[in-house]
Amino acid sequence: MQSSHVLEALAVNAVALALLFATGKATRILTQAGLLHAFILGTTLWSTLGWQAWSTAMLFLISGSVVTKVKMADKLAQGIAEKRHGARGPENVWGSAAAGTACALAAVAYPQHAPLLKIGFTASFAAKLCDTAATELGKAYGRRAYLVTTLRRVRPGTVGAVSLEGTAAGAAGAALITLYAVATALVPRGAALPCLAAAVAAAHAESVLNATLQGRARWLTGEVINAVLTVLGAALGVALWLLQQRRS
Repeated sequence: MQSSHVLEALAVNAVALALLFATGKATRILTQAGLLHAFILGTTLWSTLGWQAWSTAMLFLISGSVVTKVKMADKLAQGIAEKRHGARGPENVWGSAAAGTACALAAVAYPQHAPLLKIGFTASFAAKLCDTAATELGKAYGRRAYLVTTLRRVRPGTVGAVSLEGTAAGAAGAALITLYAVATALVPRGAALPCLAAAVAAAHAESVLNATLQGRARWLTGEVINAVLTVLGAALGVALWLLQQRRS
């Protein structure tokens, strides 16, 4: 990681933060502490994997915020809205981005593995947007929700519930991140299917974890399970890519 890259990253993220404040929406998207941690995250990503990874994370942040705000009044009335009206704090930033950040830092430490780690990075964010879109749009538009472990019908917004509408929205979110990463040459075109499949599979696994584990221990929070989701997405993305390469 060259010092010039770090200085460039600091400047870019300072400008991005200033623009966010200029819109008047900064604290609607992130808490004050969340903004600081997002600045650290953004600086790290630009310094390590460049603008492609940084903008992929920005796309995730913006898209995740948009879907979270959909029908917010209805979600609040039903008691199923995200806390702080969807403003992300440090725990949300790192729950979503810890795996991707680890991939970015590892790509600098082990440049010979950078192509694989970029796939892991992409799959981790695709998995998280898949989960966020499925959850938030499932709450907003899901007509019938079922508990993923028993298929028992439950109210939309129930932890561990899935719906047809939410599942479709999640797949679209995963595709958005994956196709953007391909379009910016962060990952090769052939990585699209492995990343997309990994994201959807990881998001469904996260639903099972939420239904069976969340709340069993004080430390087993939604943010911890989100971090597990992104690690699983990254690992599956790399594994599916290697399997695809082996068969080709």
